[in-house]
Amino acid sequence: MSIEQQNKALVIKAFDTLFNKRDYEAALGFWSPNYLQHSAHIAPGREGLFDLVRSAPENLKWEYQLILAEGDFVIVHGRFSNTGRPAAWIAADVVRIAGGVLVEHWDMLQDEATSTESKSGLPMFGKLFPDQV
Repeated sequence: MSIEQQNKALVIKAFDTLFNKRDYEAALGFWSPNYLQHSAHIAPGREGLFDLVRSAPENLKWEYQLILAEGDFVIVHGRFSNTGRPAAWIAADVVRIAGGVLVEHWDMLQDEATSTESKSGLPMFGKLFPDQV
């Protein structure tokens, strides 16, 4: 397996463990204790991220549609639904990996558009708009 394939698999497992399974003990093994957070929505460090997830509704769900990697960087196009907000968040998460753990994170977040809100007429995630599911 290439380093890129390993890193993609690591990020998928890490995100699923934290966001979907909410297994904080296991998640400690995926995020560096010195984790750097560049998101405007998340407090600093690994604990800032974990606290954000702890404060989210129990039925928070993360899924991904596309994942790309180059060297130590992975970009995931995903959806965070059941966040407690009116719309799901469509995210492009960029993470840097070192020593087999996530060490740095940036994100771009946007509320998911419905079919009537989309000027392009195309869904932001998957093949259907959220109001068509």
